[in-house]
Amino acid sequence: MPGRTRPSGRGGQRALDLLNFFLADAQTGFGPFVSVYLTARKWTQIDIGFVLTLGTITSLVSQLPAGALIDAARSKRLVAGFALIALALSALLLALLPHELPVMVAQMLHGIASCILTPALAAISLRLVGHAALGERLGRNARFSSIGNGVAAAVMGAGGAWLAPRFVFLLTAGLCVPALIALWSIDQGHAPTPRVAPRRGIDWTGLKRLVQDRRLAIFGLSVMLFHLSNAAMLPLAGSAVTMRAGHYASLIIAACIVAPQVIVAMFSPWAGRLASTAGRRRILLIGWGALLVRDVLFAVMPGAWPLVIPQAISGICGATLGVALPLIASDITMGTGHFNLCLATLSLPMYVGAALSMTLAGAVAASAGMPVAFLVLGAVGAVGALVVWLWMPETRPPDADQGAVALVDDGPHYGGP
Repeated sequence: MPGRTRPSGRGGQRALDLLNFFLADAQTGFGPFVSVYLTARKWTQIDIGFVLTLGTITSLVSQLPAGALIDAARSKRLVAGFALIALALSALLLALLPHELPVMVAQMLHGIASCILTPALAAISLRLVGHAALGERLGRNARFSSIGNGVAAAVMGAGGAWLAPRFVFLLTAGLCVPALIALWSIDQGHAPTPRVAPRRGIDWTGLKRLVQDRRLAIFGLSVMLFHLSNAAMLPLAGSAVTMRAGHYASLIIAACIVAPQVIVAMFSPWAGRLASTAGRRRILLIGWGALLVRDVLFAVMPGAWPLVIPQAISGICGATLGVALPLIASDITMGTGHFNLCLATLSLPMYVGAALSMTLAGAVAASAGMPVAFLVLGAVGAVGALVVWLWMPETRPPDADQGAVALVDDGPHYGGP
């Protein structure tokens, strides 16, 4: 019936679990491993910061077109499949041609692919389970993503330390194959059948209404501050570890990735249930508190291996924001038909914060040292926590705990998986 959804079958849920697992495996090869890889190849911190920022800016510019593409596409799986292929090509360029131009192209490909895959997965999840069960489904997504991240980080860290640094990116490209298989195995037979409506590109009227929404503006600001505080932490720590630990840097970075994934795997389903029962604002405050603790520990922890401790705490941050962002987007757009557009809009401040974070951390580290850079990033996090505490309203629908039914007015924008 138009306006109602019914639970998806186990086939769709399990295929989505596997997709989250293998996609997280593939995405693990980017980020801190890129920093370690390029540092080992004698790239300067300025050059590394430039290519990382280039990838972030590419993602920033691609957000709205990607959201419009996901909204307009009849099959989200097809679009996500092309994005996975681009991800594999990006990893192969890093592995086989670690020179300036190929690395820049690789970072741009990765940025475009990532900003397509994130809303596509959220749209498929919402399509499969509906709004009422979305919080728990997002927690399940985060659990399988964290397990994938942890497994891949352990394998990539060991391979990077004992085989060759490029092994990380060869494995990343290979992992895109089972991710594609899982993507195409998502069962459409049990998915809700939405009312058909005309397809469209960028809905500028809807975008204007979203931008004027006070809840979205406050949450967007908090998202920007979160990533401004958070994004540069692990790459900065990766550079410090490489200088302190030398040959074992990849192994330590792997431990820094595995530790938070264990926390995310345990914490995410609980965060999804808490968001559904106690509200979105509460899990945001928990995540911000964990971020502040992590920032301070990064600044004061000596040596290389102790950096694993604050990085483990970041698992709480990842679980809470990973559940809250698409869930709040779903709350804000319920009944409007602009879910993917809202996700794309929220991604803009996320990538602005991440891009500024890399630049800010690099500049402060170069002039005042890495401990001061960590403290500055922590101060930004404190400002973000105040924004959430003082101004962020609760977005959970009043009837969410009574099993609210998702609107399939958005159906054409979800499309088939």
